Amino acid sequence: MSSRIAKQRVLLTGGAGMVGRNIAEHPGAADWDLIAPIRADVDLERFDAVQAFVREVRPDVVIHSAGLVGGIQANIARPVDFLVRNTDVGRNIILAAHGAGVSRLINLASSCMYPRNGVNPLREEQVLSGELEPTNEGYALAKIYATRLCQYLRRQEPELQYKTLIPCNLYGRFDKFDPVHSHLIPAVIRKLHEAKAAGNSTVEIWGDGSARREFMDAADLADAVVRHVEHGEQAPDLMNIGLGHDYTIKAYYEAAAQVVGWHGEFVHDLSKPVGMRQKLVDVSRQTAWGWAPKISLEQGIARCYDYFLDKVVST
Repeated sequence: MSSRIAKQRVLLTGGAGMVGRNIAEHPGAADWDLIAPIRADVDLERFDAVQAFVREVRPDVVIHSAGLVGGIQANIARPVDFLVRNTDVGRNIILAAHGAGVSRLINLASSCMYPRNGVNPLREEQVLSGELEPTNEGYALAKIYATRLCQYLRRQEPELQYKTLIPCNLYGRFDKFDPVHSHLIPAVIRKLHEAKAAGNSTVEIWGDGSARREFMDAADLADAVVRHVEHGEQAPDLMNIGLGHDYTIKAYYEAAAQVVGWHGEFVHDLSKPVGMRQKLVDVSRQTAWGWAPKISLEQGIARCYDYFLDKVVST
């Protein structure tokens, strides 16, 4: 007579977003009893609703990936929303999990928490050591709040496994391609695709293209999260998840142009904001934990472009 081992019940917030959907489609998630509510199931901005939902679900692990996200334009235009809504959601899910007796929580933060003038590569202990980048300060403050809340709870109750992962910039399948709300790589893919379709010989880059960024496929972050669910007790409280190397903005444009098949010249608008000059995370803790990303830039952009063609262009 065989006995069945109960699956871990995992509550994933932000299940409809890019990160959440990449986590849900990871092969390792098939071993969980995964619950990924959408807004119709629970409004994460209402603490009473979140509290009731978590108590009803009674998860073994919470993965918090929900939040309002966007690129430079969106952050500049709506700083109040990026601060207040993300702070509310982070506070609600973390305190609701704690109140329901959930002992394990993975909080997904952001590398925008680091000081704008921080020495690169950015180490975890540099959080709150200097002035934030003004173009996304509201979002950064909300992520710092959730991170500190996890740390404070763990300080008061050391047995809690409330830990934070700090991903570098992300892109990938299920990304947004709206020029107003999207991040760099999906915005570049759409811009180049439209330039190719229109027969345009030039494409504009904000700034001189020399600012450096570290972009990782969200499927790699999902892989790290899945590993954390299984081996999180071996991970530090706060850990960067990234590539360990970066590229210039112009290099991302060039790589995307090759994938899209656009052949032309780039022109630069030096009046536009470009954010931090460099944002490269230190991956020493990640390496010591025994994890590394697997998807190359060319593979990642190709995967993202295929998704764009299938889900955006063809619909």
